[in-house]
Amino acid sequence: MTTSAEALDPLERLFAERACERVIVEFVRRLDLGDPSSVADLFMPDGVWEWPRGDRRVEGREALRSYFGSRPENRLSRRMSTNILVTVNSASAATATSYFATYRVDGCTDGMVPARLPANVGHYEDTFRKVENTWILTSRVTHLPFGGETVRLSHFGQS
Repeated sequence: MTTSAEALDPLERLFAERACERVIVEFVRRLDLGDPSSVADLFMPDGVWEWPRGDRRVEGREALRSYFGSRPENRLSRRMSTNILVTVNSASAATATSYFATYRVDGCTDGMVPARLPANVGHYEDTFRKVENTWILTSRVTHLPFGGETVRLSHFGQS
């Protein structure tokens, strides 16, 4: 088994990078369009998601499932994820940095809401491990230099 990044075949490195990018994209897709609690399945059983600012830390797959699954049902969100840079450290370890912008409102029951500025803009720092040919998150750290409260719609289309 290959142990260093330098010893990786270029195609093997490319496959690893793409697999990690896919986890990053799948994370935001599940939050916005899928089942938010299933985000936990993208993490190791002892995986961690944290925000150093504000001391928020969720540890363990079941705690992650509960955390992400507790989002309001009437939350409308769309996340833009970009500038994904994966660094493959070995055949079974990688890190990544990606930027994101989150557009989000609560209280949406149907239709379209007026456009607004993003609620949050920041970046993620991720750590991955390859387990049984699958790349999975061991940790995600959220850095949020631009953030605000989630707007709650009091009446559809109004804030």
